[in-house]
Amino acid sequence: MSTYSPEVDERLRREAAQIIARYPEGHERSALLPMLHLVQSQDGYVSANGIALCAEILDLSRAEVSAVATFYSQYKRHPNGEYTVGVCTNALCAVMGGDGIYKALSEHLGIEHDETTEDKKITLEAVECNAACDYAPVVMVNWEFFDNQTPSSAIKLVDDIRAGRDVKPTRGPDKVATFKEVSRTLAGFEDGLVDQGPSAGEASLVGLKIASERGWGVPAEPAPTSKEEEAGK
Repeated sequence: MSTYSPEVDERLRREAAQIIARYPEGHERSALLPMLHLVQSQDGYVSANGIALCAEILDLSRAEVSAVATFYSQYKRHPNGEYTVGVCTNALCAVMGGDGIYKALSEHLGIEHDETTEDKKITLEAVECNAACDYAPVVMVNWEFFDNQTPSSAIKLVDDIRAGRDVKPTRGPDKVATFKEVSRTLAGFEDGLVDQGPSAGEASLVGLKIASERGWGVPAEPAPTSKEEEAGK
């Protein structure tokens, strides 16, 4: 049994029921991933309370829930900062300066990978890939993109966060939401921000622009041969 307060317990169960209702009957356990984000939006990490609640509602063992929660890096097993700052240190970003950005932030904040500042504002991560190589080096704050960063711009970014100033990503909403707020969105509850900001930048659309200018498109499928038609029958 979870030990949330009655009010919190009732709300989480009601919202978990909304998540479960998205899945076909007999496949309720498929709701576990968004439910883990739901409890993370309450506690700031996947707590023992959250694991117990998910296990009870979905008729799973706590070990089964924990096995999932420890597999995916977006689920935190200890209290996370209000903002997760992830610096891409994969090949291209590293070559373009990502390693230097991570080192500068680590020294500036006084923390290493998966550690949190004393004010609980920032958890620092060295990320394997942010999937934004066209804007390397990239930093993400609660999974929102900050493109073409430098050590000095990244330091200003974390200083703004710690000072309580809103930070605006290069692409996405007008300001970065907190870790708990983003976790709730990942659980499948709309935040109303989907239409804010550009979803793709100029560098990402260059190939599409060139294809359009040159009249390129998807090659037409060749007509099937008689043998292929026979095989299809």
